[in-house]
Amino acid sequence: MSHILAVSPHLDDAAFSIGGMLAAHARGGGRVTIVTCFTATMPDPAGFALACQLDKGLGPEVDYMALRRAEDDAACAVIGARAIHLPLPEAPHRGYDSAPALFAGRHAGDGILPALAAALRDALEDSAADVVLGPLAIGDHVDHWLVRDALLAAKPDVLLWEDWPYVARVDRRPVAQPVRRHVLSEEDRADKAEMCECYASQIGFQFGSRAALSAALDAADSERLHRV
Repeated sequence: MSHILAVSPHLDDAAFSIGGMLAAHARGGGRVTIVTCFTATMPDPAGFALACQLDKGLGPEVDYMALRRAEDDAACAVIGARAIHLPLPEAPHRGYDSAPALFAGRHAGDGILPALAAALRDALEDSAADVVLGPLAIGDHVDHWLVRDALLAAKPDVLLWEDWPYVARVDRRPVAQPVRRHVLSEEDRADKAEMCECYASQIGFQFGSRAALSAALDAADSERLHRV
């Protein structure tokens, strides 16, 4: 029974980007593990970190990351995947103080990479996965680049997904042909939609409404993996 390990920067990236592929693998009897890197609860958020939950309609009293971890557990349960949450802080808790800063390159003072690399090496060793997948970092979110860099350092043959919904919104798209293209079946679409809808805290912010999310999912006919 083959085992896919998907390494997701945030609590939704794997489902949004390759949920159909993961669902198909699970339905075929394979194992799926989704390791999400930046999931730590940070007490008393302030500044941009607090703004990131206020703009989702969540007050300062809400444990935002606990809510998101629960959403991820529900999404993984849709396809019977194992969810692993690494206790590392997201970029807004590491000194990135605005939305533009998230996409403007790694800060010199951001020292998270050694801890991330060590955690991913342990996850790779413990999982003994047959295939390891991670983000291509389309869209240039700093957390996606950190995961990509750490993964490639640990396992050069990792396959990288096209980050969705970024790939549908930015000008920079992969130039090389993908090494694998998974055409989404109706079952894949249904399972992926159910997974994505579990991330209720993100839908309004990312898409505006569930109907808009559904339309965006319908517009995507396949999921693609690359090797760099």
